[in-house]
Amino acid sequence: MSALYSTKVTAVGGRAGTVKSDDGLLDLSLALPKPLGGKGDATNPEQLFAAGYAACFENAVIHVTRATSDKVKDDDIIVVAEVGMQPNGQGGFALTVALDVAITGLDSATAEDIVAKAHAVCPYSNAVKGNIDVAISVSVN
Repeated sequence: MSALYSTKVTAVGGRAGTVKSDDGLLDLSLALPKPLGGKGDATNPEQLFAAGYAACFENAVIHVTRATSDKVKDDDIIVVAEVGMQPNGQGGFALTVALDVAITGLDSATAEDIVAKAHAVCPYSNAVKGNIDVAISVSVN
């Protein structure tokens, strides 16, 4: 099966370096966050992961409603992703993820069902399945 899309990003200098995509659209400096002893004057891998997960999950919600009467439009949903890092007890580190999903125009039961379906199809959710527990909260407006 061929990929629907792929991209390539090069990192140089680790957490105090840079990341740049092969098409030049992403070109960022990185910095160790202040809580980890760094300057915190640039983005970091956890922020980039949170941004990607939030945007991807939002689109997964829209995707699973395309063929239903409960269509969710771009402006009807907000996803806030919180990504943390903690010791894994084996000398390394593990990520934590919490997604807060707010959907306008649906009842709670429908929104919960849609979000569960989105979690099953989202590439980020599938990538972390079995590795990171993702806490998801759903609210309706």
